[in-house]
Amino acid sequence: MKKTLTVRKVESRNLKAKAGKREDHHDAVVPGLALRVTETGHKSFVLVARYPSHPKNPTRRSLGDVGKISLNQAREKARAWLDLVEKGIDPKVEEARQKAAQQRKQITTFAAVADEFLERHASGLKKAAEAKRIIEGEFVKRWGGRPVTDIMPEDVAPVIRAIVKRGAKYQAFNALGYIRTLFNWAIGNPEFGIKASPVAGLKPRSLIGEKKARDRVLSDAELRAVWNAAVKLDYPYGPVFQLLILTGQREREIAEISRAEIDGALLTIPATRMKGGAAHEVPLPAKAIKIIESLPEFTGNYLFSTTRGSKPINSFSKAKARIDKLSGVSGWVIHDIRRTVRTRFSALPVEDIVRELTIAHSQKGLHKTYDRHSYRAEKRKLLELWEEKLTAVVNPPAAPPAKSNVVPFGATVA
Repeated sequence: MKKTLTVRKVESRNLKAKAGKREDHHDAVVPGLALRVTETGHKSFVLVARYPSHPKNPTRRSLGDVGKISLNQAREKARAWLDLVEKGIDPKVEEARQKAAQQRKQITTFAAVADEFLERHASGLKKAAEAKRIIEGEFVKRWGGRPVTDIMPEDVAPVIRAIVKRGAKYQAFNALGYIRTLFNWAIGNPEFGIKASPVAGLKPRSLIGEKKARDRVLSDAELRAVWNAAVKLDYPYGPVFQLLILTGQREREIAEISRAEIDGALLTIPATRMKGGAAHEVPLPAKAIKIIESLPEFTGNYLFSTTRGSKPINSFSKAKARIDKLSGVSGWVIHDIRRTVRTRFSALPVEDIVRELTIAHSQKGLHKTYDRHSYRAEKRKLLELWEEKLTAVVNPPAAPPAKSNVVPFGATVA
């Protein structure tokens, strides 16, 4: 006999089946819905229906235990199941489909796909560390939680333009190349559900401009002005610019230094942070050590941070603009510092291989394969010579007074 189930009846502690029996209390509101009770008092909601997988005979299926779902929830679920059955869809099959869809949604966020790409594909690239840094720093931080299939060309283009705007034109070319490779790789992996790449129609020339090798080298006067501006610039950016000039390293290699990477007068940048994917030693000259020793100490590990050391600095646009204003130097980008330093190295009495290794330029041929010498002492000598030269550039000797043709009053003329 069907009776309208009530919350009071469902929650009654006295409602139990006879010994060795299970009883169904059918609901008069939703056809097929029943409250099943055991002799121990365990209660669950069930739906009796002719399911597509067993259409000949009515079958009882559990909707959920009392306590996990309420009476109203059981009625809603039962109605939904009956609608599916009427359409010839088995509710269990539909639930499995929805569960699989939810799982796919979790593994197809952009962050998840990027992680898979970096681990399964990019780790084998020649510039794996650079690919990881750019993909995580430029794209994952913006789109991490979004479904990868939702990323459109109008999402990609502003990211690339933002890189160009901050003066890193060649990094923009690299970023566009890496994100293109990521989506092309993902298309070949059907579990991600990507049918087309949002980068396919984006042209580097129209988005970034002509790819021409930069040759800007700062003159002595410009270098002096930039150095003096960096000295005036507050922490954390002022010291970073000074260290870039003193060492010739790349922007992120200095900006992301952690205290664990400093051992006395030696900076060891781990392979994970290097463009070439190999650890790099930088013997620090005296001025660099003095700058590092003057930095504030935080509980976090990073030397240059606006979050008390928990994260490294990641944007240079405002600091670069401030340097430009203080120095009066224009038409240059941060990477030009590195080119300037390398150019000045060529005038110093040190072997060319030492100059190249000091700024972590990858070697070719026999040197790359067989030469495992660290050149630590040679690199230290070069950076000390450069520090001496830089000091002369920053503090040029005063010009001797001009010789006067005026004869002092009273002097004897020969």
